[in-house]
Amino acid sequence: MSGEKFCGIYLYHIGNGNSDGVNTRELRTYAESLPGVGFVWDSREYPVMDAARLLTDIRKNNIQKVILAGNSPGFAKSFFTKVMLSAGNKAKDVSLVSFSEFNVLGREDISRAKALILCAVKDVPFEMVAVPEEVPVHPDTLVIGGGIAGIQAALELADAGNKVFLLEKSGTIGGHMAMFDKTFPTLDCAACILTPKMVEVGQHVNIELITCSELKSVSGQAGNFRVKILKKARYVSLSTCIGCGTCSTKCPVKVPSEFDAGTTMRKAIFIPFPQAVPNKYLIDPVNCTYIRDQKCGVCAKVCPVEGCINYEENDEEIEIQVGNIIVATGFRLFDARRDDRFGYGKFPSVLTSLEFERLVNAGGPTGGEIRQPVVDKKGNRVFTLDGKEPQRLALIHCIGSRDVNFNRYCSRVCCMYSLKLAHLVREKLPEAEVYEYFIDMRAFGKGYEEFYRRIQHEGVHIIRGRTAKVEEKNGRLLLRTEDILNDDLIEQEVDMVILAAGLEAREDARELGKMLGIATGEEGWFLEANSNTDPVNTYSGGISIAGVCQGPKDIPDTVAQASAAAARVIQSIITGKTRASLSEVSLESIEVNIRQYQ
Repeated sequence: MSGEKFCGIYLYHIGNGNSDGVNTRELRTYAESLPGVGFVWDSREYPVMDAARLLTDIRKNNIQKVILAGNSPGFAKSFFTKVMLSAGNKAKDVSLVSFSEFNVLGREDISRAKALILCAVKDVPFEMVAVPEEVPVHPDTLVIGGGIAGIQAALELADAGNKVFLLEKSGTIGGHMAMFDKTFPTLDCAACILTPKMVEVGQHVNIELITCSELKSVSGQAGNFRVKILKKARYVSLSTCIGCGTCSTKCPVKVPSEFDAGTTMRKAIFIPFPQAVPNKYLIDPVNCTYIRDQKCGVCAKVCPVEGCINYEENDEEIEIQVGNIIVATGFRLFDARRDDRFGYGKFPSVLTSLEFERLVNAGGPTGGEIRQPVVDKKGNRVFTLDGKEPQRLALIHCIGSRDVNFNRYCSRVCCMYSLKLAHLVREKLPEAEVYEYFIDMRAFGKGYEEFYRRIQHEGVHIIRGRTAKVEEKNGRLLLRTEDILNDDLIEQEVDMVILAAGLEAREDARELGKMLGIATGEEGWFLEANSNTDPVNTYSGGISIAGVCQGPKDIPDTVAQASAAAARVIQSIITGKTRASLSEVSLESIEVNIRQYQ
C-alpha cells in the first residue's frame, strides 16, 4: 500500500436495536464510498472483542483514525483505543458518532445517519453544517400542559410582554405538583410555592388560559403554526359561576377524586381542589346522571345564578395562530397493579406514593392525619378519620423502575420523595416504626445527600435490599424482603406499605409527538435536539420541550428547563426569526456546506 492514511468506520449497534433501525447495508455502502475511508466494519458481522483481527485490519489498511458510529458507541471506545495504541496510533484518533444523540432512530433517519458519518470523516461538527433556514416568526406562543413546567414557561413569556395560550386537559392548572404536600430537600410547602404562580397565570393579561381542552391538529411550519383546539364543554359558565358550592353540596353522585388519587370521593359537579385556577365548577359528563340519562338535574335547580349551568352546552373547536410551541405535558405514575408482587389493588393498605402524598396533606381526605383505609357503604376504599393509625409502615423503592420487566431506567425522584414521606410519617406519628427498603440511594441534587443523612438520624430504618413480595397474614401485611448489608432474609409484619412508583411517559405522548413532529425514545419520552448542547429544542423547528415530558426530573430541574425553553422562544420573538426544522435539512445541503471547511 501507499503511505496514504485512511479512516476506518465501525458501525456499532445500529439504530435503536429494533428491526426498524437504520438500513445498515445502505449506510455501509455510503460510508465505503467516502474519500479517505479505508475500511468499514459492521458489529453484526464483526465481534467487537476480536482484537487480533481488528489490529490486522488496521495495519493492513493503514487506518490512522477510527470512527465508532451507532447507538451508545462509547461502550466500545476503550477497546478500540487499546487496539489503536497497539497499532502505533494515539488515543485521540478514536472518535464517536452517537446516533441516539441526534435522533437517528429508524429507517426514515438514514440521511441524517449518513450526514453524521460524513461530518465525522471530514472532522467538521454536524451542528456547523446542518443549519436550517431562518423564517419569520409569529409573536404568539402556545404552551401545552398546565403543570409547573407549563406555568413557569407561560409566566416567563408573558412577563416579557408576549401573548401566551396555555392549554390544559383538565379543569385546572397545577399538575402533579399541586397534589404534593412538601418538596424535598427543604420540606417547603408545595402549595405555597405553586399557588401564587397559578393565581398569577389566571390574572395575567398576556395569558389566555384554555382548560378542559385538547390539541386536535397542528398545521403550518416553524414560525407560523395554525393550531386547532377542542374545547370540551364544562357545562358551567366560567363568566357567571360564583363558586358558591351549592350545586356540589346537593349533587347525589359520588366518584373517586382524581386530584386526591382516589383516596376520597368527589361529586359529579365539582372544583378539582379548593385552590384550582380557574376556581369554577365543572360537570363530569361521564358520571353526571342528567347528561348521561336525563335524570336528576338538581344542580341546575339549586344554582343561585340563572343560566349558569347548561346541560346542552357542546364541545367547541377553536383555531389559533402561533409562532412557537412549548410542550410541557408531564408524566403519568407507573400503575403499581402491573407488578402484582406488591399487592396493590388487592390489599387496601398498600398505597402508591401519590396516594400517600394526599393522605399526609392538610388539604387531603383526613386533614393530614395518617389513617388506614376503610370501605364505605358502596364498597369504595376511602380514607377518613375513622380509620386506625398505622403503627408500622414500610416504604418500598423502585416500583416499575430499574426493572427489566417494566422500565429499565431510574425515575430519579423516587428515592428522595420516599425519604421525604418517611420524615413526614415520623413527624405525624412519632411512635410509629418506619422501614425503608431501597436498592441504591440516588441522592443526586443540591442538598439531597445531606437530606438523606438527616433522615438516617430520625429513627427511620433504611435497609438496602429488594422486596420480593407483599402478602397478608393475620390482618396485617407481611413483607418478604432482604437486608443485603447484613446478609439476611426478612419476614416483617407492617400495617401499611407505600410503593415508590416510578414515572412514565404519558399514554398519549407518541400520538402527540406524531402530530407535532417530535420523536419519542424507546420509553416514550420526547427527544430533544441534543441532550448535551440543546436540551430544550427539538428537530421540529419552533417546537420546544420542557419538564418531565422529556424524561424523569425533579421540580428544580423542571423549572430551569421551562425557563430555558421560554428564553429560546423570547429570543426568536425579539429577532423576529426562528429556524425551520432541522429534520428538513438535506444530506445534499450538508455536503455543500462541508466544502467551505475543506
